[in-house]
Amino acid sequence: MTGWREGDTRVLANAVPPRAIGFWGGLSANVLNMIGIGPFVTIPLALSALAGPAVLLGWIAGAFLCLCDGLVWAELGSTIPESGGPYHYLREAYGRERAGRLFGFLYLWQTLLTAPLSIGSAAVGFAQYAGYLVPSLGEGGRVVVAATLCLLNTAILYRKVGDIQKLSLVVTVAVVAAALWIVLTGIMHFDMATARHFMDAPMASGKGFWLGLGAVSLIAVYDYGGYNNVCMLGGEVKQPRRTIPMAVLVSIPVVAVLYLGLNVSILGVLPWEQAAHSTAVVADMMQAVHGAWGGTLAVVLILVASWGSALVVLLGYSRVPYAAAAAGQFFRAFARLHPRDGFPTVSLLFVGITSALACFLSLERLIGLLMVVQILFQYIAQCFAVVALRRRPRVEGAFHMPLYPLPIAVSVAGWLYLVATSGVPTMLTAFVAIAAGSLLFLWQARRTRTWPFPR
Repeated sequence: MTGWREGDTRVLANAVPPRAIGFWGGLSANVLNMIGIGPFVTIPLALSALAGPAVLLGWIAGAFLCLCDGLVWAELGSTIPESGGPYHYLREAYGRERAGRLFGFLYLWQTLLTAPLSIGSAAVGFAQYAGYLVPSLGEGGRVVVAATLCLLNTAILYRKVGDIQKLSLVVTVAVVAAALWIVLTGIMHFDMATARHFMDAPMASGKGFWLGLGAVSLIAVYDYGGYNNVCMLGGEVKQPRRTIPMAVLVSIPVVAVLYLGLNVSILGVLPWEQAAHSTAVVADMMQAVHGAWGGTLAVVLILVASWGSALVVLLGYSRVPYAAAAAGQFFRAFARLHPRDGFPTVSLLFVGITSALACFLSLERLIGLLMVVQILFQYIAQCFAVVALRRRPRVEGAFHMPLYPLPIAVSVAGWLYLVATSGVPTMLTAFVAIAAGSLLFLWQARRTRTWPFPR
């Protein structure tokens, strides 16, 4: 791995994927990423962390934090519309030949750690719901199903991105329609007595309330995650300075309303104690209303959602090692593009195969760790990256967030609150990961005589 400067002839001029993703393609990539398996398995976890109507406050707080953070992503993605988004944001903001090298490396480091786990988590969720339909699968069978799904998605994505955009749009329509069906079913069969029982549930107070609110907000942010997926594909987006901000900022409120409706629908049909201990809460709700066929159909639709989520997350993350390699900061093989269709080949295969291997681990316990690692490695640094870039001449046509710098202050405070309430073991593990990445960067920098070591 070697350094890179503007105009470096080692980066081939024609090694650039075509810009083929429009607004609807970018919006569907975000929405499909957001409406994955997450809410269908985490609603019971949220109810267990904070009982009573306060749990809805956690979902609202998470949506508000994501909206503020979405303004950060929208400005960065519009200013620097490149594939692999955050890698370029951090390097440009903090100096390509100075601290930006460290931040860019740490982002790549955390991506190599978290990308397979994030993709694998969707696949594991898919396998768990498949086990609801086929109980004889067992633990070993579910692992095989999850790993096979990752490899199948890798094969599906091994083609030009325009074809995937069409597939993403079709699946997004199906997933949103299914979620609306579930919400409408809950509203039509809403039971006031069941809802009143939920509203009367005892709520935590004092420290317990704030810890619970942090836990629910962390779960909500995990479920909302994906509103930034279009930024990962910035180099393949048409009219990116307009398309990226619109795709980010439209997807968040749409999915937030859908999730709140999903929560209210479930809590108006199932007693909250039953929902808190359910392993397939949506299937239980639909079965309570429609019988066995309703539960089965709901599971099938959730399987479609989790498959689509794993697909678009793999698509986004597969561009990150490619972007780093194209900039001369990672192994050159990862910059290889398909000779005819122009998509990253080695990068896609690497992320897809490691995701399949991650399915052999239990990922549910790592949700909090994944979020805290991303917050400490990336999200807070991106907030200050906006401040750094604003000190430079304004890019013509780029999006600038309203009420600056208030959204940044809210984002930083919110991220720090989630980290502080995540638990000491999670924080320590994340800091160890940061330390390991920093030491690896310093070893690499000293070997190549680059910043912070003099040539």
